[in-house]
Amino acid sequence: MLKAGLVGAGHLGKIHLKLLNQSDRYEFVGFHDKDVENGKKLEAEFGYKYFENFDELLEQIDMLDIVTPTVYHYDYALKAIAKGLHFFIEKPVTQTLEQAEEILRLCQEKGIKAQVGHVERYNPAFIATKEYISTPMFIEIHRLAEFNPRGTDVSVVLDLMIHDLDILLSIAKSKVKNIHASGVCVVSKTPDIANARIEFENGCVANLTTSRISMKAMRKSRFFQKDAYISVDFLEKKAEVIRMKDAPESPTPFDMIIENAEGEKNQILFEYPNIQPNNAILDELNSFADAITGDKNVEVSLEDGTEALKVALEIMKLISQK
Repeated sequence: MLKAGLVGAGHLGKIHLKLLNQSDRYEFVGFHDKDVENGKKLEAEFGYKYFENFDELLEQIDMLDIVTPTVYHYDYALKAIAKGLHFFIEKPVTQTLEQAEEILRLCQEKGIKAQVGHVERYNPAFIATKEYISTPMFIEIHRLAEFNPRGTDVSVVLDLMIHDLDILLSIAKSKVKNIHASGVCVVSKTPDIANARIEFENGCVANLTTSRISMKAMRKSRFFQKDAYISVDFLEKKAEVIRMKDAPESPTPFDMIIENAEGEKNQILFEYPNIQPNNAILDELNSFADAITGDKNVEVSLEDGTEALKVALEIMKLISQK
């Protein structure tokens, strides 16, 4: 098993601590947190070994899980790279594009594997519908969250929309051609609601709306492609696929048939993919372990994380110019 360590025992870090300790892919060695009081409290309460000296932790592990605030990602990633350690790093990968590109270059030079924590890739509703999504031409995405002071130190684009940017880029499989964006600061000093329209070179257009000041939560994506509409509810873990095919010559009374103005008849089919419940965070951590031990490509690469950050920063730049 891989010997794993963690840095950053905040809200999300505590979840990672629990899952790393439970995983059968890792031998969890211990963790470091800058807040000594918090670190010792967690050690006393749960038995996780706390390393007040971060360098001491690095000497005992094969993989580092970086779950600190984004501002510290770059420094901890460089320390992992210097030790030749593979690392899992939460999203967004870094604060700046230059930092992300440097980390990517160093990992490529030294043969170090790194995975970015875009956890929605492991959402069971998305996993169940991926096979149905092919060359979508219009994508509509809504991610709405109730207000929570935690995370408001960064724009809603880096806080929430970046989840959907990663999903979008993984699906569109085309270079971004043009971006239009707008946003508003409502209760924070950074945008709390943002909208982006992204046009791709292959003709696909995506419209994303993200808010952290909504009355109720929503995480829905809709994919429109020739003869099919796919809806994915990331929050409720539900999905539906509506497809059209040529109508049978002798339809049954239960077949739903529509006829267009040209007299062409099509049958509408409703499908509900089989969604298998999972723990998405555990799955992403285990997937990374499998990529390391099996010397395979990681599911969400540094290249993926860097590209999502690049688009997010461009959206933020466009918003700031208005």
